Formats: sequence, structure tokens, C-alpha cells
Amino acid sequence: MNSNPEKDHENLRYHLALALAPKIGPTVFKAILAYSGSPQSFFQLAKGKASKIPRVGEKLLDLQKQAEQLLRNADEVISSCSKKGYDILISTSPDFPQRLKPIEDSPVILFSQGKGTLNFERSIGIVGTRSATTYGKSITRKIVEDLLPYQPVIISGLAYGIDIEAHRAALQIGLPTVAIMGSPLNQIYPAAHKNTALQLQETGNLLSEYAPGSKMIPGNFPARNRIIAGLSDALIVVEAAEKGGALITAEIAYSYDKEVFAVPGNLQSTFSEGCNHLIKKMKASIYTGPGDIAEALFWSKPGEEKVKKPNLDLSERDDEEKKILTHLQEKGESEIDMISYSTEIPLGILSSKLLSLEFEGIVKSLPGKKFKLLV
Repeated sequence: MNSNPEKDHENLRYHLALALAPKIGPTVFKAILAYSGSPQSFFQLAKGKASKIPRVGEKLLDLQKQAEQLLRNADEVISSCSKKGYDILISTSPDFPQRLKPIEDSPVILFSQGKGTLNFERSIGIVGTRSATTYGKSITRKIVEDLLPYQPVIISGLAYGIDIEAHRAALQIGLPTVAIMGSPLNQIYPAAHKNTALQLQETGNLLSEYAPGSKMIPGNFPARNRIIAGLSDALIVVEAAEKGGALITAEIAYSYDKEVFAVPGNLQSTFSEGCNHLIKKMKASIYTGPGDIAEALFWSKPGEEKVKKPNLDLSERDDEEKKILTHLQEKGESEIDMISYSTEIPLGILSSKLLSLEFEGIVKSLPGKKFKLLV
């Protein structure tokens, strides 16, 4: 199907106008889009109909009256990005990262600079403390080097410490890397990493949800962690204090049902507390080497026989397991109470069976007492 440049441009203008409007976050934007069909349609909706959109209050309805000003703002952003060579990716664009689309709070607009793709085959997020130790930096380099045969894109946040070490290690061995910024593309932060930011654009990307020229505020940095988590097939935490951005990213990745790994550390080190805490709370697996990643994600090296998922053969299962696996085959994922109700298996027995199936790598537990089939 041929695209219509004029129509595409108008769609971009209205998308930007609404997405960059005050008090319009991703969840509100998506509610508006789901109800009205498009940003342009929202501005044209009768007030009575617009007021029925979930999460839209009277103050947001006033945005309809500001359409002309909001569109002028959008035009300024489009012009600025065009001059600077930034790509604008809206959530309906085929170039928008597919990994982010199913996530409820993911951005609806991204600004990108670089020659890489954001819909890569494999990706690994690597995060950690800004005050990385010599050990943490060396482990980060080794992790990236060990992952080279699997050819993943390395995702991180361009921050001091573990983040910048991950980016530089990837560049050194020729792996693409994507830096998720808490600042607009025109304001590299920290400035000391500008050269790395320029280098990584040759094969990867700088990525931000903040329009060029917008203010950089502290809250941007915790918010960008959800993009790191969302773009990563698996997340590795190298060093992290008990509180900090790396731990936030790990918690988000866990809530997104991503594979999370943590490098265990010295019990006497402040920067091991976060990793050890994640492992203790079973929110991260212990990272011991690239085989852990390959096994969890069913990756294989080029020329290597493809890693096979466990074969689901119901004929060798007992009656309870057959019922559980059949239910999960039909539902994809399901809460434990629903599994119990559907299979008529008491919760005590069901919990034991699910644990056994999880050890076999056939079932995976999810947040909210949910389970899903891995085959």
C-alpha cells in the first residue's frame, strides 16, 4: 500500500500536538486514541463525546480549544528535528520499536538519531551504579565480550559508571548499542559522554522521548528506565546500591515479565546490595555467564544448532499436569485461581505442580500470581 506523504505529515502533526500537550501522558494518550481513533479525531470530537473518554477530565477537554497553538508547537518540533537530522517516531509508525507497543506506559513518541534499527533481532540491557568499582567495570566489559557470538544490541542509559562502560565495550568489539536518554537529543547528558554518543550513532541510536529544546528535569531519568527495560529481551544488573536507578529498571523489567539477571557481589560492598537483594527476592536470576542468557531466551550462536524449547508431550504427564498444560495452551497465561477453577485442582496441589513444571522450564511464573506456558 502506497503511503500518502501529505496525510502522513498531518497525522504526525496531530500526534505531536496531542502527545506534547501539558498533562497528556502515555496512558491518557492511549485512552484518547482507543476511544477516538486518532489524535486528529479527538480535536474534532463534540465535547459531550470527548468527556466520556476514560481518564480525560474537564481540563484536558480545554485542549480542543488550544488546537491551533498545539499544532504550531508541533510544527516547530518537526522543523527543528528536520534541521538537526532527528527522526520522529510515533506509535503508529512501522519504525516505532515493536517491543514497546504492548507496554501500557510506554512512550507514544520517540526522537531518534543514528543509523541503527530499533526493531532488532536480539537485545540485552545492561545497567548499574554510576559509582562503578573497578570490578564492576571489568565484569561489564566481560559480559559484553562474552555476548558477542550472539550478536545482541546492547541497551543502556549513557550514564556514568556501568552504563557508559557497557556502551563503550559494545563499540570496542563492534556490537550496536542504543542509549536511552533522560534528556532531549540536543542536550547530551552527561556532556563528558558526547564522543561516545556520536560514535554509537554509526551502528546504533540515541533515543529520547523528550522533544528537542524541552527542559531536562530530574524526573526524566527514572522515567527513561522503563524504555531500557521495555527494549531489552533480558536485563543484566551489574552493580547497584539498595536504592537507585538500576534497581528501578530491574523492578520495571520484572513487572514487564522480562528475564532479569544480577551479578552477585561482595556482601561487604554497598554496590552489591541491590544485586543481592534482587536475587534474594527471586526477582533476578544469578548471572554466571552468557549461557544463562542463551538458555533463558533460547538463543543459539551462528552455525550452532538452534536451541530447542522443551518438547510438550502430554502423554507422559499425570492427569493434573495434563489439565494444567491444556489450560495454559488455551489461555497463554492465567492466574492461579483461574487455573484452579478451570482444572478443579485444589490450590495446594496446583501450587506444587506449577512449581515442578517451572523447574522443568515448561511454565514460568509472572507477577500477580499468573503463569504462562513457555512452549
